[in-house]
Amino acid sequence: MKISEPGSFTIGRNYFINRNAINKKDMAMKSILLLVIILIGQVIFAQQELPVIKATSDIADVRDGNVLNKGFWKISPKIKPDIYKTECKNTTVTFYTDIDSISFLVEPGLEYSYIILLNNKDSALTQIIYAPGFLDVLKNAYLYDYSDTREINKFTYKPMDDTGLMEIRRTFKLDSVAGEGNEISKIINLMHWVHDTYPHDGTKEVSEYNSVLDLMITCRNEHLTLNCGALANVMNNCYLSMGFKSRRVVCLPKDSNDVDCHSINAVYSNTLNKWLWIDPTNDAYIMNEKGELLGISEVRERLINDMPIILNPAANWNHKSSITKEEYLYKYMAKNLYALQCFISGAGESKSNLLLPLEYNGIIPRTIINKPKCTNNPNVFWEKPE
Repeated sequence: MKISEPGSFTIGRNYFINRNAINKKDMAMKSILLLVIILIGQVIFAQQELPVIKATSDIADVRDGNVLNKGFWKISPKIKPDIYKTECKNTTVTFYTDIDSISFLVEPGLEYSYIILLNNKDSALTQIIYAPGFLDVLKNAYLYDYSDTREINKFTYKPMDDTGLMEIRRTFKLDSVAGEGNEISKIINLMHWVHDTYPHDGTKEVSEYNSVLDLMITCRNEHLTLNCGALANVMNNCYLSMGFKSRRVVCLPKDSNDVDCHSINAVYSNTLNKWLWIDPTNDAYIMNEKGELLGISEVRERLINDMPIILNPAANWNHKSSITKEEYLYKYMAKNLYALQCFISGAGESKSNLLLPLEYNGIIPRTIINKPKCTNNPNVFWEKPE
């Protein structure tokens, strides 16, 4: 709003109103009308100032830094604004339509807006911003508090002579499954068996069951699928039945609005004197550059510090597609290694413990139902089983 002279003001460039000529009875109505005119004018003026590129196809390519993603972007005039997020700081992002293009050097904290005019009639307000990637979020969560002395729930492990575990071992002939090799080969053979026997489907809820044995028999006989949590529960009970100390671990993202998480297993190796990463959903275990198996805490640390990590070559999803290290570890698991939740026993009890980075305040909302006790101390969380 620009002041022109005492008692008057201008709107844009073409309107002059003498405030003294306005009837007081109409003041309220005209004030509302003027406000509407101002807002409309601002929107029109802002849109007129935005860069415009044209398109006759609703599919566009995006070059993000040195990576060209062909057919990546769907032009959507109904979404205002339609936001593209780059994980690269100070990088050039270019949108290519079938007939035009536009580029921006994207810096953190800034927004870059433009309009894609589709078929000369539909305007798609598009915006490019920098948003930290999952690995960046994880790297910011590297700090723990090794002096945290808060008491957590005591971890317990069902003994292998538990009646239910003995029945699982006998019914599924797990001694033969594990084989006669060393401890590590038995651990890996059991993972392969669970992966091969129980297909994964994360879109379906698991039906209620009386026991893990009942779940395993029903799913095998009726060729049913399991989600990652149920697979980790089955894996956990198989390990416990064979005398291995094991936990089901829920790997959680920082974003409480992100409904996706992933469940894997930590099994303790007496030979290596540490916990190992086991993922029955993806038939996956992780190694360092020497081929030595790693645990969850070690993988998390190596991701944060850009250290070498190796995914076993046979990792796969339902034997239908291979799992790549880039997608699995640097994106999916980087997102889900922000916080870790373990249930306190193989019995699937409701109580749990939650390992949080020092930067996170409070309790991750989705874990509250499992009554977690929180710690910032990984040494306490990953204590050696008795």
